Amino acid sequence: MRISVVICAYTEDRWDDVLAAVGSVRSQSLPAHEIILVIDHNPALLGRLRPVLPGVKVIPNSGPRGLSGGKNTGVAAARGDVVAFLDDDAVAEAGWLTAMAAGYDAADVAGVGGLTLPLWGTAVPRWFPEEFAWVVGCTYRGMVRGPIRNLMGGNASFRREAFDVAGGFRSGIGRSAGGRPLGCEETEFCIRLRQAAPETVLLYDDSAVIWHRVPAERARFAYFRSRCYAEGLSKAMVTRSVGVGDGLASERRHALVALPRGVARGLRAAVTGDPAGLGRAATIVAGLAFTTAGYAAGSILARKDHRPRVKIRAGRGGRREREAQ
Repeated sequence: MRISVVICAYTEDRWDDVLAAVGSVRSQSLPAHEIILVIDHNPALLGRLRPVLPGVKVIPNSGPRGLSGGKNTGVAAARGDVVAFLDDDAVAEAGWLTAMAAGYDAADVAGVGGLTLPLWGTAVPRWFPEEFAWVVGCTYRGMVRGPIRNLMGGNASFRREAFDVAGGFRSGIGRSAGGRPLGCEETEFCIRLRQAAPETVLLYDDSAVIWHRVPAERARFAYFRSRCYAEGLSKAMVTRSVGVGDGLASERRHALVALPRGVARGLRAAVTGDPAGLGRAATIVAGLAFTTAGYAAGSILARKDHRPRVKIRAGRGGRREREAQ
């Protein structure tokens, strides 16, 4: 099986991270068919990286600025049977692609994703709950190995034909460089793929492991709050695209099952000698509230965007009449 690996980069601030990400792909036990590094509208970075990464396709993002445009550019350039995505601030373990490839033994499997572990740049905050590890781009407590609704974008792969079925990643849902930390472009794509081809399966395999760098600024509660709110905004955009039923199915299960268990776990820890357990329980409640607030705000904005515009025109006898557009 030929696997093309796409990495999207946008800033010189991650120079060492990008080189480490590419190096980890070059060290795979199953060699990648090709490595495609997409640079997001940064000609200076493009010019610096091309000479230091021989054998890597270093290309500019030919689509709109942001992660969705970069991924679509990488897919268009890929020639493998499978296209895998790795974040530019992550490193893959040596068996990453081997595990990915094994998931495609079944013909109905359209995508395989793996386990993303945090590489903290500071001490892990004691108030931080594992149920919200997605805030820092990692696999959260509650994910179960096997078929799932959607893969996490920084550690995911898809058969090449999946993009022919569902199209590409949609801009306006995923994050743009330098903007609010939105996400969910891979969630919307996966749901749209399953809607177009309900017989297909997306697998989560925790043996396909990567490590995602978490800088110190993302260990602050202010980032946690902002990221949760932004996730709610993104989920509102997703439901506008694919419907509320599919768009929130996994989130409802997580909120009704995993989060209450997390709160109970934190409270038990607090009464058995770990005071930080109370903080983790409180953070779970706060995180759900921030995310819900973002979703509500995003839903209001979506309704405004769909509200019919009204034009006032002159009627008979000089009456003013309202005309929906």
